[in-house]
Amino acid sequence: MPAEPVAPPAVTEDDPGGRTVRRLVTVVALAAVLPALYLPGLVHDFFDLKIYMRAMDWWAAGHPLYDYVQPDRVQGALYFTYPPLSALLLRPFALLPLGATVAIFTILTGIGVMVTTRWLVLPVVERHHLPRLFSLTVAVLLIFAVESTRETITFGQINMLLVVLILADLLFAVPQGRRWAGVGVGLATALKLFPGIFILYLLATRRWRAAAVAAATATVATLLAAAVAPADSWRFWTHELWATDRVGRTDYTGNQSLFGLLSRITAPEKPSQIPWLLLVVVVAGYGLWRAARAARAGDALAGLTLTGLVGGLVSPITWTHHLYWFIPAVVVLVGAALDMDRGTAEGVRQRRWLLTLAIGTAFVIIYGVVSFQDWGVAPARTDNLGEFVARNAYVLLSLLLLVVLPARPTRRSAASPAAR
Repeated sequence: MPAEPVAPPAVTEDDPGGRTVRRLVTVVALAAVLPALYLPGLVHDFFDLKIYMRAMDWWAAGHPLYDYVQPDRVQGALYFTYPPLSALLLRPFALLPLGATVAIFTILTGIGVMVTTRWLVLPVVERHHLPRLFSLTVAVLLIFAVESTRETITFGQINMLLVVLILADLLFAVPQGRRWAGVGVGLATALKLFPGIFILYLLATRRWRAAAVAAATATVATLLAAAVAPADSWRFWTHELWATDRVGRTDYTGNQSLFGLLSRITAPEKPSQIPWLLLVVVVAGYGLWRAARAARAGDALAGLTLTGLVGGLVSPITWTHHLYWFIPAVVVLVGAALDMDRGTAEGVRQRRWLLTLAIGTAFVIIYGVVSFQDWGVAPARTDNLGEFVARNAYVLLSLLLLVVLPARPTRRSAASPAAR
């Protein structure tokens, strides 16, 4: 009799070959899906970077930097709005062909994404004995799909430089008590004002030396820029800094701050300053209090994440490409979920809640607010709750995470079998 055919061995959960195949399939699937998620952002065509380079050409021709204006059909007019130090950083790029500048910015942003993702994800991977290369690869691919990353790349923004400076400072230099701790935050603040919220975080966590170094670094860098461009520096710090109308319409959906939300509620009128300032005081006070508690508990990542969310909420203008801080929020949620003890009903319940919140947050930040559906400026009146939530998704999600984001000591390990 002919021998019966032997079926190939079934792939089991513990089979190394099976795990390799599943990982490969996951990476291939992500690689196939992510371009579809990323392509809608390409319509920006490095819009902001082109404005910067035109402003640099204008400045190099002897004109005042902040006199540069470019007509725009949505915002009316666009200007150069960064501090003078950023202009000095950008000016050499105007000497290069635009294509070369675009390539440099894109490559540097890509490197920044990979480096910072490793900083964020590797502690979780090592704590829970996850496959290192596979986990980092999937994380990097997903982060490239996040709207803030897409917007940063396709607008030609400098946000990842700031993120690298901040994370290097607050994840390594400050916790390790380095003498230069605070320099990264200070430089980031001098380049773009948003990171100044992290100086308040250093004060709230009683890192007095690091806070002093950050403030001194920002001051010295600003004074050096003033020495090179005194007239433009004086104009920026005495006038342009306070002219929020130069940055664009505050009711535009891309402005995902508390002031943006209020502007969309009161459109076409501007919101009253008093309710906004009261909200800012409450949100900043509560958020920094939670951030300080997280840092004192040993969770530096949760502390700086909460601070970044606070900064996005309280700034008058927070464009979607500023909102990197949802990415570490997802890492914090996943890490906390993996830390839960699956041997108890309460641990399982909390694990499910944290994973659900992490997946929901990831869905929102990948789908985005403006990349796939540019809502434009607010209508004069809308009673559509769904539209209101969609237009203000990042603001509402920031407020939720400010309350529920867990803070767990980073030294906590997954030593128990249940945690593994």
